[in-house]
Amino acid sequence: MFEKLQQAFWKALTPDLIAETVAPPGLLSADVLRALGGADNLKSQQRMALTRVRVQLQDAAKLDAQALKVAGVPGVMVLAGGVVHLLTGLNSA
Repeated sequence: MFEKLQQAFWKALTPDLIAETVAPPGLLSADVLRALGGADNLKSQQRMALTRVRVQLQDAAKLDAQALKVAGVPGVMVLAGGVVHLLTGLNSA
């Protein structure tokens, strides 16, 4: 019981540090989705913090970093396994 209380307390204090469940399809704008290679290229999307969205792509080669910048995403971190972190600042992607 104490562990559940501790987890709830920690999440309440640090909501931007706790990974949420997979986000609903509306998390990414149409422009960002196109820059990621389209909806068919998206395996998962998840808000990781107030300033970051984590996506996993089927094919990371379809990612268009320039189009992401034009769509309002100031930073992109491409990781192994098709995982991409979109650094959105306080604006949502």
